[in-house]
Amino acid sequence: MREFLSHARSVLIMIPWVIVATIFMGAVSLVCSFFDSTGRLQHKVAVTWARMLIRGFLVKVDVIGAERLDPAQAYVFCSNHFSLIDTPLMFGYMPREFRIMARHGLWKIPFLGWHLNRAGHVPVNRENPREAHKSIGRAAEKLQAGWSILLFPEGGRTREEVMRPFKPGAAYIAIAAGVPIVPMAIVGTRKVLAPSSTHLRPGRAELRVGDPIPTAGLKNRDAKELIARVQAVIGEMWQAESWG
Repeated sequence: MREFLSHARSVLIMIPWVIVATIFMGAVSLVCSFFDSTGRLQHKVAVTWARMLIRGFLVKVDVIGAERLDPAQAYVFCSNHFSLIDTPLMFGYMPREFRIMARHGLWKIPFLGWHLNRAGHVPVNRENPREAHKSIGRAAEKLQAGWSILLFPEGGRTREEVMRPFKPGAAYIAIAAGVPIVPMAIVGTRKVLAPSSTHLRPGRAELRVGDPIPTAGLKNRDAKELIARVQAVIGEMWQAESWG
């Protein structure tokens, strides 16, 4: 009975809450975009939206290792991706402002897509190699202008509880812009919302921030080795019972 009531709460309360909050805050973000072309104000709206969702899900988030980041440095942030709530967790609790690179289909979703477009995030069309290459260039330009970029290098959520091989795009972007890559591990979100599930369970999650990996002096030929190193570090961080 307890399991049934928990699932019913997810379907009847939490999921409608996601829809209402996204519509409302998406509309607020759209209005804000007419007064701020930098995207900073829209990002603050996104942070508020994300924390509304995470708190509504009854999830407590701890951020570990934020002191490793230099406030004056732009970074490419890379993380594992096991759950749909990873994105609001990142928007709500990342210790730095950032722009995301994500599949272009998200830009077609009302309210969410409007926010992504007006706030300066970068869509990626993986089915079109030419457009995907252009997206790498746009992301590198944002980094050189001082904006950090967040990617999930697996290319989407992982259904199994094991990371898929990382795609090298994040490494190419970091090398092109000459900025460090920061490995990050999201821990616990799969237990809160498993893939292909509508059952949101209250719980705890951690965002673990690793040491930045420099890219100075690296060339495109080093990208695959670099992304393999990033994945290995994230794997160690994710599997550690305690970390810091």
